[in-house]
Formats: sequence, structure tokens, C-alpha cells
Amino acid sequence: MPRRQNEENYFHIARSLRSKPGEKLLLIDENQVQYETTIKEITKDEIRTQIDKSYPSKRFLDFELYLAQSPLRSDGQNFIIEKATELGVSGIYPIKTDFCTLSKSVIDKKIAKWQKIMYESSKQCERAIVPECFECTTIETLIKSQNIDKIYVFCERIATKTIRDSFNENPIKKGEKVLVIIGPEGGFSQREFQQFACPPLEGGPKSLISRRGFEMLTLGDMILRAETAVTVALGNIIYEYSNFNK
Repeated sequence: MPRRQNEENYFHIARSLRSKPGEKLLLIDENQVQYETTIKEITKDEIRTQIDKSYPSKRFLDFELYLAQSPLRSDGQNFIIEKATELGVSGIYPIKTDFCTLSKSVIDKKIAKWQKIMYESSKQCERAIVPECFECTTIETLIKSQNIDKIYVFCERIATKTIRDSFNENPIKKGEKVLVIIGPEGGFSQREFQQFACPPLEGGPKSLISRRGFEMLTLGDMILRAETAVTVALGNIIYEYSNFNK
């Protein structure tokens, strides 16, 4: 763990929480092992503990779940980063879409802040491995550059298949890499819709949906804000995966 994060953890435990010797402390390491410990001593620069019990952590998914999402201007983006981390994503790709209200330069400046939110959220929900907030990209570049097993685009205007329909036909398997794509508050542009059309529309850009594992899905008839759509989509994918792998 980087020295700065060690210092932040020390300050949080010793100063913010005002922990004292004799109190219990739950720790987790990079090998996803959890430790139930008792604080033995707090010095000016370290905390010494006694391990009472250790066991493998269950706070992770056994498939790789990634979110590609067009960043929001408001605090809603911080909410998305936090909740996606709690729901177990391995990483988030900020994507520059036609209707995205933020410029690429602004998005790039926010990456470090979003990464810190992921780190804090991981600690809060006892995740051993902190997900990564990647550099800003586009849908086309992302799909072409990554080896992804399944891609789910939530596209309300032209999608009729639900997450459950998709699982009934081709459920996620253990170890697969899954990408969820969600657009900005204004939705996808007509140009972007054309990329999702199959067969490609005459005169439009080459369709992406012909790619193996690419599906357009709906979250139902209700109109959802972008941050709500992210939470509902990720939550339902995890729920359906759990049901199909019992």
C-alpha cells in the first residue's frame, strides 16, 4: 500500500475514530484475507494489533464487471463512482459521448478525485482490491481495445430485451469480463444509436452490435436518471448472476 494511504489510514483510525488499545479492528489485505484484530498499541506513527481470527474475504465478484459511463456534471457522478464501487466493479471507464456535458480536459482532471472516492468506498464496504478509474475514452475505442466477453448497452429507445432475457439465453459465466455501457443524462445521440443498429443503417457508421456478446438491454418502462440507471443495471446483473449460479 502506498505510504500516503498508510498515513491516511493511520490518521483515520487513531485520530478521526479515536480508537484505543483493546478495541477491535477489522483489516483486509491485498490477498483478500480478512483479519479480526485487537489493537494492542497506538504510537505516534503506527498501530500494532493482535490477530484474533483470519478468513478469506467474500467481498468480491467472481467475474469481472466494468462500467463505461458518460460522466455527469453534478455530484451525481460522485454517487455513481461510490455505488459502482460498492457493487463490486473492477473498474470504470469515463466515456466521452456526443451529449456528454463535460469536456475531455475536465474529465481528465477529475480522474484522481474519482479514484480517491473508489478507495474510500472500498474501505467502507470492506473490499480488498480497489477498482480503477481509467482515462477518458470513447465507446468505439474501448470496445476495439479491450478483450470483453459480454457488452451490455442500456439503450431505452430501441431496446426491448431485459437483463433476465439475456441471462436466460446466455448467462454470465465465472471469470468472464463484462462491460456495462450507460449514456449521459440526455441519452445517446442519433449517431450513437446508429452504431447500435443491426443491420447498420444506410449511410450510418459501422454497427458495433454485430460484435460477439454485444446486446442492447432495457431497464423497463420508467425513465431513470443516469445515476439511478447505473445502480439498477449493476444491481440487477449481480442479482441475476447469483440466481443462475446457485
